[in-house]
Order: sequence, then structure tokens, then C-alpha cells
Amino acid sequence: MPTVYFAHGKESGPWGSKILALADVARSKGIEVVSPDYSDLADPDERVKRLLEIWNGSQDTTVLVGSSMGGYVSAVASSVIKPAGLFLMAPAFFIPGYAAQEPPPCADRTTIVHGWNDDIVPVEHSIRFARKFRAELHLLDSDHRLNDQIPTLTILFGQMLNNIIEELLK
Repeated sequence: MPTVYFAHGKESGPWGSKILALADVARSKGIEVVSPDYSDLADPDERVKRLLEIWNGSQDTTVLVGSSMGGYVSAVASSVIKPAGLFLMAPAFFIPGYAAQEPPPCADRTTIVHGWNDDIVPVEHSIRFARKFRAELHLLDSDHRLNDQIPTLTILFGQMLNNIIEELLK
């Protein structure tokens, strides 16, 4: 079974409402969940280093999930981890000062969810990224946090996990 690694956003923590809900979905499928605390690191690339240290070359199937800055962290780390899935919520792409402006998603499947009313990371950034890398994209009537869309996020995440599990069982 896969292991899911979460990467929370800049102003969030390892067990915010979205991560709790998505972790429940993963656990209901027998999937292990790891949610490191990055709140002591302001630099997104230092967060990438921490994620790679925690992952430590695991041979298990990996799924990376990230929100906002955590979306950036997950996407950058995907170049090393090569996860089965990359689930990104309002990912912080094309942000001035970040080392990688559009880190290529190195995953078997990539899903991006973004709110039309995001005033932190413009929705156009996810549209541009998804178009370039042919990622699955869901645009919702929500803001940056997507907290009012948790039921939809759990459905989309559950679908991704089901597809990954099906592939593993082949």
C-alpha cells in the first residue's frame, strides 16, 4: 500500500482541517499517513529538504499532497521521489523568490485543485501550470484555503487513491 506524505502551507500546520479530512480518506483505504511539521521553516526549499530527509528513499509507493507552499514543496520533491500521485491544492507556483518557478510534476498522476477566488495565489498560476504539464485541474468556487470545499477535496483525493490502488493490484 502507498504512504501519503502531506506538506502544509506557510501559515498552516501539519494537522489542519484539510489534512485531517484527507488523512481520514487515506486511512480508510489502509494507507499510512505522514504529516511533518514545517512551521519552523519559512524557506520553501528548506521544507523540500526536510521532506526528502523524512522520505529517505522509501521503496513504498508514495503519494505527495501539498497545499499552497506545501504544493510547491511536494512538486519540487516529486523530481526525486517520483510519486505515484501528486495532489496539489492552490499550489504556490510562479512565486517571486522561490527557486523553482514551475517545478515539473514527476508523478504518474497529478491533480490540482484551486479556488476561483484565491487572493493569495492567483488561479491563473494553476491554469498555466496544468496546461503546460497536462495535469488534471479542478477549479472550485472557493478561496485560497478551500476549507468550504473539503467534501469535494475528499472525493477527488479518494478517486486518485483508488486509481493508484487499482494500478498496484494489477
